[in-house]
Order: sequence, then structure tokens, then C-alpha cells
Amino acid sequence: MLRKWEQLPEFMKCEEVKNYYIILDHRKRSLLLKRAFDIMAAIILVILLGIPMLLIAVLIKIDSKGPVFFRQERVTSYGKTFRIHKFRTMVNNADQMGLTVTVDGDFRITKVGEKLRGYRLDELPQLFDVLSGDMSFVGTRPETTKYVEKYTKEMYATLLLPAGITSEASIRYKNEAKLLSAVENVDMVYMTEVMPNKMKYNLMSIQRFSLISDMATMMRTIFAVLGKEYE
Repeated sequence: MLRKWEQLPEFMKCEEVKNYYIILDHRKRSLLLKRAFDIMAAIILVILLGIPMLLIAVLIKIDSKGPVFFRQERVTSYGKTFRIHKFRTMVNNADQMGLTVTVDGDFRITKVGEKLRGYRLDELPQLFDVLSGDMSFVGTRPETTKYVEKYTKEMYATLLLPAGITSEASIRYKNEAKLLSAVENVDMVYMTEVMPNKMKYNLMSIQRFSLISDMATMMRTIFAVLGKEYE
């Protein structure tokens, strides 16, 4: 799961990343258990949620023209790019019609998409990304290359692990779309304020990494989706 230091991409071989690498290097067993858990849990959920996911796919096709899935290039461990799987919640080709970041009340969101986003059901297809190893249940949410290029050296430490479906930052910023809808320059505010603050939680999660903490984050995510607020 964790490459040798010498095998890391050159842009990650810096002191800021090494501090986090040492922490993870001492927890290789937990990393192995994390991957084993990801695989088993993803297989079980795909089996249990297969029919509901099929029904969601049908509703998406009935609601608006376009593919069932939204595929976009994102960045995961060691700077590798992959095409994420999400249920499409916007009109077709929405990424060519506006901002990369979605704001509350975005005109591109479909009726079915609004419901899916409210309960994060659009994230369900990422179970396939977990199985492929591009993602994990818990980890830094995968950003587009555009935003990763703005990372500081310390932020590169989040690329030591696969991107995640959820994270502590996701819980804290579950109302991110609503927050960004109130600003004029969404991209600037996201890159200068929101992303750095989310990264503080992401980096803290690496420092405290354990399988138990991952499971706690998953439980907190469920409560957050159901309406619980975390400060």
C-alpha cells in the first residue's frame, strides 16, 4: 500500500511530506487492514445496493437526457489520475457550462440530482473506484488537477493515501455548496479559504490514522447525512 520513499514521485520527496510518510510507515499493518476492509465492505455493499442503484439509474435516465454516470478526471494517491464514478446529478455536459465547484441552487442540477446530492447517494458508484484501488472509504476527497496544482508541499502528503469517499473535512464542510453560493468569486474563495481549511482536517487525519478512526469517520458521515451538525 505504501511505496518506499525512493519510489515516490519527485514532487512528493520533500521534508513536509516526509513527516507524514514516517507516521504511515509505522502503521503499515493498519494500512493493509484498511485495504482489506475496503475490498470486503465494497463487495458487500455492491451486492446489497445493486437493485437500488439500478433504480436510481432508471430515474436519472427518465429525468434528463445524458449518461447515468458522471465521469471526471480526479487525482488520487501519488498524483495518479483516474476517472471517478458518480451518478450524474446535473444536466449533460454541465462541466462545460459553469464552475468546477458546485454551489447551492446551481441551475445545472436536475430534479433527481438534487435529491441524490441531499443524501449523498450520487457517491454510491464510487464503490467501484474503491474496488479498483483508486479510492478508499475514508480519505481526502479527490480533487481535479486544477486544484491539486495549487497544493502546498505539505498538502502533497494527502496523496500518500488513496482518495476517499468521505473524510472529516467532508463532514465539517457538508454544506460547502451553500457556503460558496454566497460568494462572488467561487474559485478564488475555494482555493484560498475552503481548500486550505479542509486540508487541515485531512492532514490531521493522517497524523491520527488508524482503522478505528476510519470507521468512526464513516459513522459520523452517516449521522451528518441524516442531519447531525458537527462544529
